[in-house]
Amino acid sequence: MHRRSLALCALLALSLVAGCATPPTETPASDAPAVVAPVERPIAIEKVAPPEPAASEPAATAATEEAAVPVPVDPLRPEVQVDLNDEAARADLWMRVRRGFAMPNLDNDRVRNREQWYATRPDYVQRMTERGARYLFHIVEELERRGMPTELALLPFIESAFNPEAMSSAKASGMWQFMPATGRDFALKQNVFRDDRRDVLASTRAALDYLSKLYAQFGDWHLALAAYNWGEGSVRRAIARNQRAGLPTDYSSLRMPNETQFYVPKLQAVKNIVLHPDAYSLSLPPLSNHPYFLSVPITRDIDVDLAAKFAGIPTDEFKSLNPQMNKPVILAAGTPQVLLPYDNASAFIQQMSLHRGPMASWTARVAPKTVRPVDAARQVGMSEAQLREINRIPPRMLVRAGSTLLVPRAAHRQADVSEKIAENAMMTLTPDQPAQRRVSFKAGKKDSVASIARRYKIGAVQVAQWNNVDVSASFKPGQSVLVYLTNTPTRSRPTRHASAARKSVPPPTRTASNKPTERVAKTDKAPARTAAGE
Repeated sequence: MHRRSLALCALLALSLVAGCATPPTETPASDAPAVVAPVERPIAIEKVAPPEPAASEPAATAATEEAAVPVPVDPLRPEVQVDLNDEAARADLWMRVRRGFAMPNLDNDRVRNREQWYATRPDYVQRMTERGARYLFHIVEELERRGMPTELALLPFIESAFNPEAMSSAKASGMWQFMPATGRDFALKQNVFRDDRRDVLASTRAALDYLSKLYAQFGDWHLALAAYNWGEGSVRRAIARNQRAGLPTDYSSLRMPNETQFYVPKLQAVKNIVLHPDAYSLSLPPLSNHPYFLSVPITRDIDVDLAAKFAGIPTDEFKSLNPQMNKPVILAAGTPQVLLPYDNASAFIQQMSLHRGPMASWTARVAPKTVRPVDAARQVGMSEAQLREINRIPPRMLVRAGSTLLVPRAAHRQADVSEKIAENAMMTLTPDQPAQRRVSFKAGKKDSVASIARRYKIGAVQVAQWNNVDVSASFKPGQSVLVYLTNTPTRSRPTRHASAARKSVPPPTRTASNKPTERVAKTDKAPARTAAGE
Protein backbone atom coordinates (compact mmCIF):
# COMPACT_ATOMS: atom_id res chain seq x y z
CA MET A 1 0.00 0.00 0.00
CA HIS A 2 1.18 3.55 -0.80
CA ARG A 3 1.71 6.08 1.93
CA ARG A 4 -0.47 9.16 1.65
CA SER A 5 -0.76 12.42 3.52
CA LEU A 6 -3.58 12.98 5.97
CA ALA A 7 -5.45 15.26 3.59
CA LEU A 8 -5.31 12.68 0.83
CA CYS A 9 -6.46 9.99 3.30
CA ALA A 10 -9.52 11.99 4.29
CA LEU A 11 -10.39 12.72 0.68
CA LEU A 12 -10.05 9.06 -0.28
CA ALA A 13 -12.20 7.91 2.66
CA LEU A 14 -14.98 10.37 1.84
CA SER A 15 -14.92 9.57 -1.87
CA LEU A 16 -15.15 5.83 -1.15
CA VAL A 17 -18.15 6.26 1.08
CA ALA A 18 -19.85 8.75 -1.24
CA GLY A 19 -19.38 6.43 -4.19
CA CYS A 20 -20.42 3.22 -2.45
CA ALA A 21 -22.95 4.02 0.22
CA THR A 22 -26.62 3.49 -0.43
CA PRO A 23 -28.96 5.65 1.66
CA PRO A 24 -31.31 3.63 3.87
CA THR A 25 -34.90 3.37 2.77
CA GLU A 26 -37.23 5.19 5.14
CA THR A 27 -40.14 3.41 6.76
CA PRO A 28 -43.44 4.57 5.23
CA ALA A 29 -45.99 6.15 7.51
CA SER A 30 -48.77 3.96 6.14
CA ASP A 31 -49.73 0.42 7.21
CA ALA A 32 -47.52 -1.05 4.51
CA PRO A 33 -44.71 -3.32 5.73
CA ALA A 34 -41.73 -1.46 7.09
CA VAL A 35 -38.70 -1.25 4.85
CA VAL A 36 -35.43 -1.85 6.58
CA ALA A 37 -31.96 -0.66 5.83
CA PRO A 38 -30.16 -2.81 3.25
CA VAL A 39 -27.97 -5.64 4.47
CA GLU A 40 -24.34 -5.03 3.63
CA ARG A 41 -21.21 -7.12 3.32
CA PRO A 42 -18.66 -6.85 6.15
CA ILE A 43 -15.74 -4.91 4.77
CA ALA A 44 -12.58 -4.49 6.78
CA ILE A 45 -10.92 -1.08 6.84
CA GLU A 46 -7.22 -1.50 7.26
CA LYS A 47 -5.05 1.09 8.96
CA VAL A 48 -1.62 1.71 7.53
CA ALA A 49 1.08 3.00 9.83
CA PRO A 50 2.61 6.32 8.75
CA PRO A 51 6.22 6.54 7.65
CA GLU A 52 8.77 7.69 10.17
CA PRO A 53 9.65 11.33 9.37
CA ALA A 54 13.24 11.95 8.40
CA ALA A 55 15.35 13.84 10.90
CA SER A 56 15.61 16.78 8.52
CA GLU A 57 11.86 17.15 8.02
CA PRO A 58 10.12 19.95 9.91
CA ALA A 59 7.59 19.04 12.59
CA ALA A 60 4.68 20.29 10.48
CA THR A 61 5.52 17.85 7.71
CA ALA A 62 5.72 14.97 10.18
CA ALA A 63 2.28 15.85 11.51
CA THR A 64 0.70 15.69 8.07
CA GLU A 65 2.17 12.24 7.49
CA GLU A 66 0.30 10.85 10.52
CA ALA A 67 -2.40 8.24 10.21
CA ALA A 68 -4.82 6.00 8.76
CA VAL A 69 -5.65 5.11 5.21
CA PRO A 70 -9.00 3.29 5.11
CA VAL A 71 -8.92 0.53 2.50
CA PRO A 72 -12.25 -1.31 2.09
CA VAL A 73 -11.90 -5.02 1.41
CA ASP A 74 -14.27 -7.95 1.68
CA PRO A 75 -12.80 -10.38 4.25
CA LEU A 76 -14.49 -13.27 2.47
CA ARG A 77 -13.00 -12.31 -0.89
CA PRO A 78 -10.25 -9.75 -0.28
CA GLU A 79 -8.94 -10.02 -3.82
CA VAL A 80 -12.23 -8.73 -5.30
CA GLN A 81 -12.81 -4.98 -5.46
CA VAL A 82 -16.14 -3.94 -3.93
CA ASP A 83 -18.55 -2.32 -6.38
CA LEU A 84 -22.02 -1.55 -5.07
CA ASN A 85 -23.14 0.32 -8.18
CA ASP A 86 -23.77 -2.71 -10.37
CA GLU A 87 -27.17 -4.28 -11.06
CA ALA A 88 -26.56 -7.20 -8.71
CA ALA A 89 -26.21 -4.82 -5.77
CA ARG A 90 -29.67 -3.39 -6.46
CA ALA A 91 -31.31 -6.80 -6.84
CA ASP A 92 -33.61 -8.26 -4.19
CA LEU A 93 -31.70 -10.35 -1.64
CA TRP A 94 -34.76 -12.57 -1.11
CA MET A 95 -34.48 -13.72 -4.74
CA ARG A 96 -30.85 -14.67 -4.13
CA VAL A 97 -31.85 -16.62 -1.03
CA ARG A 98 -34.57 -18.49 -2.95
CA ARG A 99 -32.20 -19.42 -5.78
CA GLY A 100 -29.86 -21.08 -3.29
CA PHE A 101 -32.44 -23.41 -1.71
CA ALA A 102 -31.08 -26.95 -2.05
CA MET A 103 -32.48 -29.03 0.81
CA PRO A 104 -35.20 -31.65 0.22
CA ASN A 105 -38.63 -30.36 1.22
CA LEU A 106 -40.48 -31.71 4.23
CA ASP A 107 -44.27 -31.96 3.99
CA ASN A 108 -46.22 -33.07 7.04
CA ASP A 109 -48.68 -31.86 9.66
CA ARG A 110 -45.94 -30.32 11.80
CA VAL A 111 -44.89 -28.08 8.90
CA ARG A 112 -48.49 -26.95 8.40
CA ASN A 113 -48.82 -26.35 12.13
CA ARG A 114 -45.82 -23.99 12.08
CA GLU A 115 -46.98 -22.27 8.88
CA GLN A 116 -50.25 -21.48 10.61
CA TRP A 117 -48.40 -20.25 13.70
CA TYR A 118 -46.34 -17.73 11.70
CA ALA A 119 -49.27 -16.72 9.46
CA THR A 120 -51.31 -15.65 12.49
CA ARG A 121 -48.43 -13.51 13.84
CA PRO A 122 -47.57 -11.02 11.08
CA ASP A 123 -46.12 -8.50 13.56
CA TYR A 124 -43.69 -11.10 14.90
CA VAL A 125 -42.62 -12.08 11.37
CA GLN A 126 -42.12 -8.41 10.54
CA ARG A 127 -39.95 -7.77 13.60
CA MET A 128 -37.69 -10.76 13.11
CA THR A 129 -37.19 -10.12 9.38
CA GLU A 130 -36.32 -6.49 10.09
CA ARG A 131 -33.76 -7.61 12.68
CA GLY A 132 -32.38 -10.21 10.29
CA ALA A 133 -31.93 -7.57 7.62
CA ARG A 134 -28.72 -6.41 9.31
CA TYR A 135 -27.09 -9.85 9.09
CA LEU A 136 -28.69 -11.81 6.25
CA PHE A 137 -26.45 -10.59 3.43
CA HIS A 138 -23.28 -11.63 5.25
CA ILE A 139 -24.70 -15.09 6.03
CA VAL A 140 -25.77 -15.65 2.41
CA GLU A 141 -22.34 -14.56 1.19
CA GLU A 142 -20.64 -17.03 3.51
CA LEU A 143 -23.01 -19.87 2.57
CA GLU A 144 -22.42 -19.34 -1.14
CA ARG A 145 -18.68 -19.18 -0.61
CA ARG A 146 -18.84 -22.58 1.13
CA GLY A 147 -21.31 -24.09 -1.34
CA MET A 148 -23.94 -24.68 1.38
CA PRO A 149 -27.74 -24.43 0.91
CA THR A 150 -29.18 -20.99 1.64
CA GLU A 151 -31.97 -22.46 3.78
CA LEU A 152 -29.35 -22.29 6.53
CA ALA A 153 -29.48 -18.48 6.34
CA LEU A 154 -33.01 -18.80 7.77
CA LEU A 155 -31.92 -20.87 10.77
CA PRO A 156 -31.48 -17.86 13.11
CA PHE A 157 -35.17 -17.11 12.53
CA ILE A 158 -36.10 -20.25 14.46
CA GLU A 159 -33.12 -20.22 16.84
CA SER A 160 -33.37 -16.67 18.15
CA ALA A 161 -35.66 -14.63 15.85
CA PHE A 162 -32.34 -13.07 14.70
CA ASN A 163 -31.68 -11.58 18.14
CA PRO A 164 -27.87 -11.71 18.68
CA GLU A 165 -28.34 -11.07 22.39
CA ALA A 166 -30.81 -13.93 22.93
CA MET A 167 -30.12 -16.18 25.93
CA SER A 168 -32.04 -19.42 26.46
CA SER A 169 -32.92 -20.98 29.81
CA ALA A 170 -30.26 -23.60 29.06
CA LYS A 171 -27.61 -20.81 28.69
CA ALA A 172 -27.42 -21.02 24.88
CA SER A 173 -26.50 -17.57 23.59
CA GLY A 174 -26.47 -15.48 20.41
CA MET A 175 -28.48 -15.61 17.23
CA TRP A 176 -27.08 -19.11 16.51
CA GLN A 177 -27.71 -20.23 20.13
CA PHE A 178 -24.38 -21.80 21.06
CA MET A 179 -24.07 -23.58 24.39
CA PRO A 180 -20.92 -22.53 26.33
CA ALA A 181 -19.00 -25.79 25.75
CA THR A 182 -19.90 -26.03 22.05
CA GLY A 183 -18.90 -22.41 21.60
CA ARG A 184 -15.48 -23.13 23.07
CA ASP A 185 -15.15 -26.17 20.77
CA PHE A 186 -15.52 -23.78 17.83
CA ALA A 187 -13.14 -21.09 19.13
CA LEU A 188 -15.80 -18.69 20.44
CA LYS A 189 -14.05 -16.86 23.28
CA GLN A 190 -16.10 -16.37 26.46
CA ASN A 191 -14.51 -14.30 29.19
CA VAL A 192 -15.09 -11.30 31.44
CA PHE A 193 -14.96 -8.80 28.59
CA ARG A 194 -16.67 -10.52 25.68
CA ASP A 195 -18.74 -13.49 24.59
CA ASP A 196 -18.09 -14.38 20.97
CA ARG A 197 -21.23 -16.51 20.88
CA ARG A 198 -22.94 -13.15 20.36
CA ASP A 199 -20.35 -11.85 17.88
CA VAL A 200 -22.05 -11.55 14.48
CA LEU A 201 -19.08 -12.62 12.35
CA ALA A 202 -17.49 -15.13 14.73
CA SER A 203 -20.73 -16.92 15.61
CA THR A 204 -21.76 -17.19 11.94
CA ARG A 205 -18.39 -18.69 11.08
CA ALA A 206 -18.66 -21.15 13.98
CA ALA A 207 -22.27 -22.13 13.20
CA LEU A 208 -21.49 -22.91 9.56
CA ASP A 209 -18.36 -24.82 10.58
CA TYR A 210 -20.47 -26.91 12.96
CA LEU A 211 -23.24 -27.51 10.41
CA SER A 212 -20.66 -28.53 7.79
CA LYS A 213 -19.19 -31.01 10.26
CA LEU A 214 -22.63 -32.46 11.07
CA TYR A 215 -23.55 -32.82 7.39
CA ALA A 216 -20.25 -34.62 6.71
CA GLN A 217 -21.08 -36.96 9.60
CA PHE A 218 -24.71 -37.77 8.73
CA GLY A 219 -24.84 -37.10 4.97
CA ASP A 220 -28.33 -35.60 5.34
CA TRP A 221 -29.23 -31.98 6.06
CA HIS A 222 -32.34 -32.84 8.08
CA LEU A 223 -30.33 -35.14 10.35
CA ALA A 224 -27.57 -32.53 10.57
CA LEU A 225 -30.12 -29.96 11.73
CA ALA A 226 -31.56 -32.40 14.27
CA ALA A 227 -28.04 -32.91 15.63
CA TYR A 228 -27.49 -29.14 15.80
CA ASN A 229 -30.58 -28.89 18.01
CA TRP A 230 -30.43 -32.15 19.98
CA GLY A 231 -26.74 -33.11 19.88
CA GLU A 232 -24.88 -35.41 17.51
CA GLY A 233 -24.59 -38.19 20.08
CA SER A 234 -28.36 -38.20 20.64
CA VAL A 235 -29.05 -38.44 16.90
CA ARG A 236 -26.51 -41.26 16.49
CA ARG A 237 -28.20 -43.23 19.27
CA ALA A 238 -31.65 -42.62 17.77
CA ILE A 239 -30.42 -43.92 14.39
CA ALA A 240 -28.84 -46.99 16.01
CA ARG A 241 -32.07 -47.70 17.88
CA ASN A 242 -34.05 -47.67 14.61
CA GLN A 243 -31.44 -49.79 12.86
CA ARG A 244 -31.71 -52.46 15.57
CA ALA A 245 -35.49 -52.44 15.20
CA GLY A 246 -35.32 -52.62 11.41
CA LEU A 247 -36.94 -49.18 11.03
CA PRO A 248 -36.09 -46.31 8.65
CA THR A 249 -33.46 -43.87 9.89
CA ASP A 250 -34.57 -40.65 8.17
CA TYR A 251 -35.43 -37.57 10.20
CA SER A 252 -39.20 -38.17 10.27
CA SER A 253 -38.78 -41.77 11.44
CA LEU A 254 -36.60 -41.13 14.48
CA ARG A 255 -37.92 -40.90 18.02
CA MET A 256 -36.84 -37.48 19.24
CA PRO A 257 -37.89 -34.87 21.83
CA ASN A 258 -40.82 -32.70 20.85
CA GLU A 259 -38.58 -29.65 20.28
CA THR A 260 -36.40 -31.54 17.79
CA GLN A 261 -39.43 -33.06 16.06
CA PHE A 262 -40.60 -29.50 15.30
CA TYR A 263 -37.13 -28.11 14.53
CA VAL A 264 -36.90 -28.92 10.81
CA PRO A 265 -40.66 -28.31 10.28
CA LYS A 266 -40.13 -24.78 11.65
CA LEU A 267 -37.33 -24.18 9.16
CA GLN A 268 -39.44 -25.64 6.34
CA ALA A 269 -42.33 -23.35 7.33
CA VAL A 270 -40.08 -20.27 7.19
CA LYS A 271 -38.71 -21.47 3.85
CA ASN A 272 -42.24 -21.81 2.45
CA ILE A 273 -43.11 -18.30 3.66
CA VAL A 274 -39.99 -16.87 2.01
CA LEU A 275 -40.92 -18.67 -1.23
CA HIS A 276 -44.58 -17.58 -1.27
CA PRO A 277 -45.33 -14.93 1.38
CA ASP A 278 -48.60 -13.96 -0.32
CA ALA A 279 -49.99 -17.46 0.22
CA TYR A 280 -49.82 -16.80 3.98
CA SER A 281 -51.08 -13.19 3.81
CA LEU A 282 -47.61 -12.04 4.85
CA SER A 283 -45.18 -9.59 3.31
CA LEU A 284 -41.41 -9.50 3.59
CA PRO A 285 -39.47 -6.23 3.78
CA PRO A 286 -37.44 -5.70 0.62
CA LEU A 287 -33.73 -6.31 1.17
CA SER A 288 -31.09 -4.87 -1.14
CA ASN A 289 -28.40 -7.28 -2.22
CA HIS A 290 -25.42 -5.50 -0.71
CA PRO A 291 -23.73 -5.04 2.68
CA TYR A 292 -25.26 -3.29 5.67
CA PHE A 293 -22.12 -2.93 7.77
CA LEU A 294 -18.39 -2.33 7.52
CA SER A 295 -15.64 -3.71 9.70
CA VAL A 296 -13.56 -0.90 11.23
CA PRO A 297 -10.31 -1.56 13.11
CA ILE A 298 -9.88 -0.58 16.77
CA THR A 299 -6.32 0.24 17.82
CA ARG A 300 -6.97 1.78 21.27
CA ASP A 301 -9.27 0.82 24.14
CA ILE A 302 -12.49 2.82 23.81
CA ASP A 303 -15.73 3.16 25.79
CA VAL A 304 -18.79 1.71 24.05
CA ASP A 305 -20.73 4.97 24.48
CA LEU A 306 -17.88 6.98 22.96
CA ALA A 307 -17.59 4.60 20.01
CA ALA A 308 -21.31 4.99 19.32
CA LYS A 309 -20.94 8.77 19.59
CA PHE A 310 -18.03 8.78 17.12
CA ALA A 311 -20.17 6.76 14.68
CA GLY A 312 -23.14 9.08 15.14
CA ILE A 313 -25.54 6.27 16.05
CA PRO A 314 -27.48 5.41 19.23
CA THR A 315 -25.69 3.11 21.65
CA ASP A 316 -28.43 0.49 21.22
CA GLU A 317 -27.83 0.37 17.48
CA PHE A 318 -24.09 0.09 18.04
CA LYS A 319 -24.69 -2.82 20.41
CA SER A 320 -26.96 -4.57 17.89
CA LEU A 321 -23.95 -4.90 15.56
CA ASN A 322 -21.44 -5.50 18.37
CA PRO A 323 -23.43 -7.47 20.95
CA GLN A 324 -20.45 -9.54 22.14
CA MET A 325 -19.28 -6.81 24.52
CA ASN A 326 -19.82 -7.75 28.19
CA LYS A 327 -18.52 -4.47 29.60
CA PRO A 328 -18.89 -0.75 28.80
CA VAL A 329 -15.40 -0.71 27.25
CA ILE A 330 -13.96 -2.29 24.11
CA LEU A 331 -10.44 -3.66 24.53
CA ALA A 332 -8.40 -3.31 21.36
CA ALA A 333 -6.22 -6.30 22.29
CA GLY A 334 -9.26 -8.60 22.37
CA THR A 335 -11.64 -6.94 19.92
CA PRO A 336 -9.57 -5.58 17.04
CA GLN A 337 -12.59 -4.53 14.98
CA VAL A 338 -16.14 -3.25 15.35
CA LEU A 339 -19.03 -3.35 12.89
CA LEU A 340 -20.69 -0.12 11.85
CA PRO A 341 -23.40 0.83 9.35
CA TYR A 342 -21.74 1.71 6.07
CA ASP A 343 -22.67 5.39 6.12
CA ASN A 344 -21.30 5.82 9.66
CA ALA A 345 -17.87 4.25 9.19
CA SER A 346 -16.33 7.39 7.69
CA ALA A 347 -17.65 9.57 10.52
CA PHE A 348 -16.21 7.15 13.08
CA ILE A 349 -12.73 7.25 11.53
CA GLN A 350 -12.80 11.04 11.28
CA GLN A 351 -14.00 11.60 14.86
CA MET A 352 -11.50 9.13 16.25
CA SER A 353 -8.62 10.90 14.47
CA LEU A 354 -9.74 14.30 15.80
CA HIS A 355 -10.21 13.13 19.39
CA ARG A 356 -7.62 14.24 21.90
CA GLY A 357 -7.22 12.61 25.28
CA PRO A 358 -8.10 9.16 26.57
CA MET A 359 -10.86 7.20 24.87
CA ALA A 360 -11.43 4.68 27.65
CA SER A 361 -12.52 5.53 31.19
CA TRP A 362 -12.16 1.89 32.33
CA THR A 363 -9.27 -0.52 32.64
CA ALA A 364 -8.60 -3.98 34.11
CA ARG A 365 -7.01 -4.97 37.41
CA VAL A 366 -6.10 -8.53 38.37
CA ALA A 367 -6.72 -9.27 42.06
CA PRO A 368 -3.38 -10.40 43.58
CA LYS A 369 -5.15 -12.19 46.44
CA THR A 370 -8.65 -13.13 47.53
CA VAL A 371 -10.33 -9.90 48.57
CA ARG A 372 -13.62 -8.54 49.85
CA PRO A 373 -15.38 -6.29 47.29
CA VAL A 374 -15.46 -3.40 49.77
CA ASP A 375 -11.67 -3.58 50.11
CA ALA A 376 -11.12 -3.91 46.35
CA ALA A 377 -13.35 -0.87 45.77
CA ARG A 378 -11.45 1.19 48.32
CA GLN A 379 -8.13 0.34 46.63
CA VAL A 380 -9.27 1.70 43.25
CA GLY A 381 -11.28 4.68 44.49
CA MET A 382 -14.85 3.60 43.71
CA SER A 383 -17.88 2.66 45.76
CA GLU A 384 -18.52 -0.96 46.68
CA ALA A 385 -21.96 -0.78 45.01
CA GLN A 386 -20.42 0.43 41.74
CA LEU A 387 -17.69 -2.23 41.82
CA ARG A 388 -20.28 -4.96 42.44
CA GLU A 389 -22.57 -3.73 39.68
CA ILE A 390 -19.96 -3.28 36.94
CA ASN A 391 -18.32 -6.63 37.76
CA ARG A 392 -21.55 -8.52 38.55
CA ILE A 393 -20.49 -9.60 42.03
CA PRO A 394 -23.44 -10.89 44.08
CA PRO A 395 -23.77 -10.23 47.82
CA ARG A 396 -21.81 -12.28 50.34
CA MET A 397 -19.12 -13.27 47.85
CA LEU A 398 -15.35 -12.74 47.83
CA VAL A 399 -13.29 -12.09 44.70
CA ARG A 400 -10.72 -14.84 44.39
CA ALA A 401 -7.06 -14.24 43.56
CA GLY A 402 -6.40 -14.04 39.82
CA SER A 403 -9.84 -12.61 39.01
CA THR A 404 -10.00 -9.66 36.62
CA LEU A 405 -11.91 -6.60 37.82
CA LEU A 406 -13.07 -3.72 35.67
CA VAL A 407 -12.05 -0.51 37.46
CA PRO A 408 -11.83 3.22 36.64
CA ARG A 409 -8.80 4.25 34.63
CA ALA A 410 -6.78 6.48 36.92
CA ALA A 411 -4.36 9.20 35.82
CA HIS A 412 -1.42 6.88 36.55
CA ARG A 413 -3.07 3.91 34.78
CA GLN A 414 -3.46 5.08 31.16
CA ALA A 415 -1.94 2.11 29.32
CA ASP A 416 -4.35 -0.06 27.33
CA VAL A 417 -5.20 -3.49 28.68
CA SER A 418 -2.71 -6.14 27.56
CA GLU A 419 -3.59 -8.95 25.19
CA LYS A 420 -2.94 -11.54 27.93
CA ILE A 421 -5.59 -10.02 30.17
CA ALA A 422 -8.01 -9.22 27.34
CA GLU A 423 -7.95 -12.82 26.11
CA ASN A 424 -7.85 -14.66 29.44
CA ALA A 425 -9.77 -12.46 31.88
CA MET A 426 -11.83 -14.48 34.32
CA MET A 427 -13.91 -13.89 37.43
CA THR A 428 -14.08 -16.51 40.17
CA LEU A 429 -15.94 -15.98 43.42
CA THR A 430 -16.09 -17.76 46.75
CA PRO A 431 -18.63 -17.46 49.57
CA ASP A 432 -17.83 -14.88 52.22
CA GLN A 433 -18.46 -17.13 55.22
CA PRO A 434 -17.98 -16.00 58.83
CA ALA A 435 -15.11 -17.53 60.76
CA GLN A 436 -15.98 -21.02 61.95
CA ARG A 437 -14.44 -23.50 64.33
CA ARG A 438 -14.52 -27.28 64.34
CA VAL A 439 -16.16 -28.98 67.35
CA SER A 440 -16.03 -32.75 67.87
CA PHE A 441 -17.79 -34.72 70.63
CA LYS A 442 -19.24 -38.16 71.43
CA ALA A 443 -22.94 -38.76 70.78
CA GLY A 444 -25.32 -39.52 73.66
CA LYS A 445 -27.88 -42.33 73.79
CA LYS A 446 -30.65 -40.36 72.09
CA ASP A 447 -28.63 -38.06 69.86
CA SER A 448 -29.73 -37.75 66.24
CA VAL A 449 -29.06 -35.39 63.34
CA ALA A 450 -32.27 -33.53 64.17
CA SER A 451 -31.57 -33.20 67.92
CA ILE A 452 -28.02 -31.91 67.38
CA ALA A 453 -29.26 -29.46 64.75
CA ARG A 454 -31.80 -28.10 67.25
CA ARG A 455 -29.22 -27.94 70.03
CA TYR A 456 -26.76 -25.87 68.02
CA LYS A 457 -29.38 -23.97 65.97
CA ILE A 458 -27.94 -25.08 62.63
CA GLY A 459 -29.41 -26.86 59.64
CA ALA A 460 -30.06 -30.60 59.87
CA VAL A 461 -28.86 -31.04 56.30
CA GLN A 462 -25.53 -29.44 57.25
CA VAL A 463 -25.11 -31.74 60.26
CA ALA A 464 -25.86 -34.74 58.03
CA GLN A 465 -23.34 -33.61 55.40
CA TRP A 466 -20.60 -32.93 57.93
CA ASN A 467 -21.02 -36.44 59.37
CA ASN A 468 -21.70 -38.26 56.09
CA VAL A 469 -25.08 -39.63 57.25
CA ASP A 470 -28.70 -39.32 56.16
CA VAL A 471 -30.65 -36.33 57.45
CA SER A 472 -33.00 -38.68 59.33
CA ALA A 473 -30.18 -40.69 60.94
CA SER A 474 -29.62 -41.31 64.65
CA PHE A 475 -26.14 -41.56 66.13
CA LYS A 476 -24.92 -44.54 68.14
CA PRO A 477 -23.90 -43.80 71.74
CA GLY A 478 -20.25 -42.83 71.77
CA GLN A 479 -20.14 -42.19 68.00
CA SER A 480 -17.96 -39.23 67.07
CA VAL A 481 -20.03 -36.22 65.89
CA LEU A 482 -18.63 -33.19 64.08
CA VAL A 483 -20.15 -29.71 63.83
CA TYR A 484 -18.82 -26.31 62.73
CA LEU A 485 -19.81 -23.33 64.84
CA THR A 486 -19.68 -19.66 63.94
CA ASN A 487 -17.36 -17.67 66.15
CA THR A 488 -19.14 -15.01 68.18
CA PRO A 489 -17.51 -11.56 67.86
CA THR A 490 -15.53 -10.55 70.95
CA ARG A 491 -17.19 -7.89 73.07
CA SER A 492 -15.45 -4.55 73.38
CA ARG A 493 -15.49 -4.63 77.20
CA PRO A 494 -13.59 -7.31 79.14
CA THR A 495 -15.47 -10.13 80.82
CA ARG A 496 -15.14 -10.81 84.56
CA HIS A 497 -14.23 -14.46 84.21
CA ALA A 498 -12.44 -16.33 81.48
CA SER A 499 -15.27 -18.87 81.51
CA ALA A 500 -17.77 -16.18 80.48
CA ALA A 501 -16.23 -15.99 77.02
CA ARG A 502 -17.22 -19.58 76.39
CA LYS A 503 -20.90 -19.17 77.29
CA SER A 504 -21.82 -17.96 73.79
CA VAL A 505 -21.55 -21.54 72.48
CA PRO A 506 -24.22 -23.80 73.97
CA PRO A 507 -22.52 -27.01 75.15
CA PRO A 508 -23.83 -30.42 74.15
CA THR A 509 -25.91 -32.32 76.69
CA ARG A 510 -23.49 -33.90 79.14
CA THR A 511 -23.93 -37.54 80.02
CA ALA A 512 -21.47 -40.12 81.21
CA SER A 513 -20.89 -41.13 77.61
CA ASN A 514 -20.85 -37.74 75.87
CA LYS A 515 -18.28 -35.65 77.66
CA PRO A 516 -17.42 -33.05 75.01
CA THR A 517 -13.95 -32.55 73.67
CA GLU A 518 -13.43 -29.48 71.50
CA ARG A 519 -10.73 -29.44 68.89
CA VAL A 520 -10.45 -25.88 67.68
CA ALA A 521 -8.36 -25.16 64.62
CA LYS A 522 -8.66 -21.63 63.32
CA THR A 523 -7.40 -22.64 59.94
CA ASP A 524 -10.05 -25.35 59.49
CA LYS A 525 -12.94 -24.46 57.23
CA ALA A 526 -16.36 -26.05 57.06
CA PRO A 527 -17.31 -27.90 53.89
CA ALA A 528 -19.01 -25.71 51.33
CA ARG A 529 -22.74 -25.32 51.75
CA THR A 530 -25.13 -26.83 49.28
CA ALA A 531 -28.35 -25.20 48.18
CA ALA A 532 -30.32 -27.70 50.24
CA GLY A 533 -28.31 -26.99 53.36
CA GLU A 534 -28.57 -23.22 53.37
